[in-house]
Amino acid sequence: MGGRGGCARPWAQRTLHTRTQRPAPTHAHPAAARCPRCPLTRSRSRVSAPLGAARPAPGHVADTSHRTGTGTGTGTGRDLRRRNPPRPPGPPLPGGGSAPTRGAPGRLRPRPAGSAGVNRYPAPVPASKMAAGATRARSEAGPNAGRARGAGPSRAAAAMGAEEPPVPGPALSPLPPLLAAAAAAAFLGYYWARVPRRPLLAAGPRLRAFLQRRCPAVGETFYPTPWCFEGRLQTLLGALLQARPPVSYRSEAIRAPDGGQLILDWAEDPGSHQHQEPHACPTILLLPGLTGSSQAGYLLRLVRWASHAGYRSVVLNHRGCRGEELLTPRTFCASNTEDLETAIAHIKRRYPRAPLLAVGVSLGGMQVLNYLGRRGRAAGLAAAMALSPSWDPSASAASLEQPLNALLFNQHLAAGLRRLVSRHRAAIGEKVDVEHVLQARTIREFDERYTAPAFGYRSCREYYRAASPARWLRHIRVPVLCLNASDDPFSPLHAIPVEAAWHLPHVALLVTAHGGHIGFLEGLCPRPGSYVERLFAQFVAAVFEHGEELRELEGDWDGAGQGAAGQGAA
Repeated sequence: MGGRGGCARPWAQRTLHTRTQRPAPTHAHPAAARCPRCPLTRSRSRVSAPLGAARPAPGHVADTSHRTGTGTGTGTGRDLRRRNPPRPPGPPLPGGGSAPTRGAPGRLRPRPAGSAGVNRYPAPVPASKMAAGATRARSEAGPNAGRARGAGPSRAAAAMGAEEPPVPGPALSPLPPLLAAAAAAAFLGYYWARVPRRPLLAAGPRLRAFLQRRCPAVGETFYPTPWCFEGRLQTLLGALLQARPPVSYRSEAIRAPDGGQLILDWAEDPGSHQHQEPHACPTILLLPGLTGSSQAGYLLRLVRWASHAGYRSVVLNHRGCRGEELLTPRTFCASNTEDLETAIAHIKRRYPRAPLLAVGVSLGGMQVLNYLGRRGRAAGLAAAMALSPSWDPSASAASLEQPLNALLFNQHLAAGLRRLVSRHRAAIGEKVDVEHVLQARTIREFDERYTAPAFGYRSCREYYRAASPARWLRHIRVPVLCLNASDDPFSPLHAIPVEAAWHLPHVALLVTAHGGHIGFLEGLCPRPGSYVERLFAQFVAAVFEHGEELRELEGDWDGAGQGAAGQGAA
């Protein structure tokens, strides 16, 4: 109920009645009853009167005799009629009936008999428009309409005579968490059942026994990072996530026999001077990958460990990749080992009593293997190590030309090679067409347009055949450890000469199930001290501290090695 002087009907119902109209009967009747105490309907009736009819006077009670037949009314109208008696009708009209008295409740003027005209009564309002009006009223009133003084349902629901149903909140289904938990459990089950594997070590009996005894990492189970154990992810994230420790270099420029310039970066660290005889301190020569230099992250980590272990380390930069001026039309390639021979000879002249170990990464590993195969016993190295080398350049180029590998790696490497050629346009233009080279979009196209003609090969196929390290394995006389991953996008598994390595006394192939190309990330969160660094540290320490055991391998070639020479060549 309303307050004092208010209306007995709810506010929403009063508003809806003032906005909607009901069809009037076809006969003349007085205005419908209204609430005399309602301030919102004091000047309006529930049924619109015909045009020209007088509006009801304020405070007058409508006659409801057409509904009850008595003319007395009920409820509040009966009490008000006693205080305001009805007034007499007005003068008669020509067509019958009488005009409403001034201040009368607004009787409807009947239509004269026989007259034709437009029906002055409004048409019925469809239910859809009534619902639209209720919705518009609810939106205009706001979210708190109809709830004053603890009112219950909204005004639209009250006008329709139904209670407003409660709006249910968003239901939380237990299915998504269960699916996520099931997917995580299935992934972990697959990881533990299929991913961690012990690496395959293919080598001769004595070299294999030496590595198992002095390098425990060759027999350890490799646990790649669970969320990026695939080869491509290992390759990409290995270059992006791993640390780049600060290393201080001292650069030295030396001349090559063809007039070129080579840059050697010597790592300066107090640990290298802790050796009793500095001139006899073991030295590690490192070679970077394609378009790499001494600033590559994988080399910085190896150099830092070598310095902390008390060893001397030096990096041979590829021609034109350290920022120096290129003095010859040619840069570098996997088959040419002249620059490596020049650097080794320079280091041996400077430190004749220091044992020397060469470590090559990717293309640098191919150069080291080709150098060992060509020089044989005269290599001048105590041992060597190749990390992620490509054994068959033709197979590597085909693998990199696959759509996803081309998008992730091939185009990026080709762009780096084009930048190198563009930076040294003046020197390279003496031998090749620079504009034609700069249009290359893959490594194979670059090798066909620049590498092969710059180094004297008739075609790219001939260059790839000469650059393959697999053809030189049977000529190697220095112990060498090679690390590859079976999911390396740069070196497919079928190109790795595993079968030949079983019969070679100086070559050991360590193949992991995962690791990518120079990736080998392990642990839940990749951290310093990865598998590559751990294997590198153990192998270097075994070579420099137990060199006498390696020298015993020299006699193995005269026995079983001769029988495997033809097989390795095949």
